[in-house]
Amino acid sequence: MRANNSTGVLPSLGISNTERRIPSGVFDFEQMVQSLHELFERDRQIASQPNSTRCGICYLHFLLSELQYQNEGFYVCPGCSQTLDHQDVPMLHKQQKL
Repeated sequence: MRANNSTGVLPSLGISNTERRIPSGVFDFEQMVQSLHELFERDRQIASQPNSTRCGICYLHFLLSELQYQNEGFYVCPGCSQTLDHQDVPMLHKQQKL
């Protein structure tokens, strides 16, 4: 299952019949590892494209058409932009506008 929003947060994976059921409130380490694996796989696929760069906040790769360049000197993805809600973020390393 792929991330369905720009922040890279993955939806909860369904439990198949072969997986054991875990009581509510118990952390599922295997599910977390699988979600991270899928997130990084998606990030590598996008990073391999010539018209992509990283979000300056979450540091995941996005297509340039999905990012906005901020006056503070970095690109921001839609999910991080929504989270920031027009707050200024000082950056130590500025990204070159592409």
